[in-house]
Amino acid sequence: MSEKIGPSRQEEMKLPRVLNRLDVVSIVIGGVIGSGIFLVPAKIALEVKSPMLMLLVWVVGGFLSFLGALAFAELGAAMPEAGGMYVYLREAYGPLLSFLFGWTLFLVIDSGAIATLAVAFSANYLPYFFKMSPLVSKLVAVLFIAFLATVNYIGVRWGANLQNLLTFIKTAAIVGICAAIFLFGKGNATNLVEPQPGKFSMNLLSAFGVALVATFWAYKGWESATYSAGEVKRPEQNMPLGILIGLTAVIALYLLANLAYLYVLPTSVIAQTPRVAAEAMKVAVGPAGASLISFIILFSIMGAANQNLLCSPRVYFAMSRDGLFFKNIARVHPRYLTPHVSIIAISLWSVVLSLSGTFEQLFTYVVFGQWLFFGLTGAAVFVLRKKRPDLPRPYKTWGYPLTPALFVLAAFLISLNSLLKEFWNSLAGLAIIVLGVPAYFYWKRKETSASPGATDN
Repeated sequence: MSEKIGPSRQEEMKLPRVLNRLDVVSIVIGGVIGSGIFLVPAKIALEVKSPMLMLLVWVVGGFLSFLGALAFAELGAAMPEAGGMYVYLREAYGPLLSFLFGWTLFLVIDSGAIATLAVAFSANYLPYFFKMSPLVSKLVAVLFIAFLATVNYIGVRWGANLQNLLTFIKTAAIVGICAAIFLFGKGNATNLVEPQPGKFSMNLLSAFGVALVATFWAYKGWESATYSAGEVKRPEQNMPLGILIGLTAVIALYLLANLAYLYVLPTSVIAQTPRVAAEAMKVAVGPAGASLISFIILFSIMGAANQNLLCSPRVYFAMSRDGLFFKNIARVHPRYLTPHVSIIAISLWSVVLSLSGTFEQLFTYVVFGQWLFFGLTGAAVFVLRKKRPDLPRPYKTWGYPLTPALFVLAAFLISLNSLLKEFWNSLAGLAIIVLGVPAYFYWKRKETSASPGATDN
């Protein structure tokens, strides 16, 4: 007969540190590489039109993302707690801003990502192999979320092992695809240099900037590894090294893939080919290549979705432990030692969004706010160096203060770009974030009234 754990014991229970450096690397690679590298090159080629500029966009996007990873690595090593970005924002700016980040993450960002990936799996790629009615497709999306939720519910080790497997499959597959294209593609090396970039102009700079925003979306996801910092062994070493190694591997894979695409397809063709990887494989090995790409993307999508369910529940868990979210979200499963209620909550909300069909629109609303939170987290390195100079920092940001400043500038420019290009969507996103303000004061008041020292007036 198992021992019943009371509320006070629950509040003391911590998530065990069971993740190693390989797990952190896998979380980064598996979370970043979704479907972006198979789809985004077309948009970039359409904007810049030159293969050298196309490759340069990926290099600059990767470099700026790496600068962000350097800053986040310092924060993760200094404060290796469940919640990651939420904790850094809380320590730098106070609980309101960190709550609004967690609120938006739960309501739209991560739940929308899970819903988007589930629907992409069931409606966009699985029908390539199995014909399904719209109802069956929705059921598959629900089962997709339920399967990943169950794996992560029964243990962080189970979730991490699945993540490692899916990351290995997608990494090996991308390398295999590139090898097949180079070996059998009968390509043309001049595709890598022709056409030459045009003369510098403001229009060219603007096109480069638009393309750069697209690469940021393809690189996004490495920050989620910080959410699970409270479960990482020797976090002072494994968090920064895991994030930096993982992101470096992603940059290398992205450049390799783009070189392979360009080897068999000129930039003008890539610009008109939404599914560039499938087209490149079709040119290299025939129609079977396109089927293989669809099969690989299924694993890639699952890995990205699993990363969300492995990491993001830790943010809501940390919010609840601070008294700023539903109380049961802070519970730790007595047997599996996972934030099981938090996993169930984000899964159920993701299912609702996937069935409602509103997730894509909601997702576009929060681009502006999401990158603001990114920039503010990068700036937290500066704030906390001044606010908490005695905080132990096993790793310090390389190139400080220039490197975090460049990342913060890039994040804020993306926010500004979203505001200018999607003004009404950005306002809607701000409205979603602002809706969290009364929710914050509601939970804050509950926390105050429930605290032992609280008295009634």
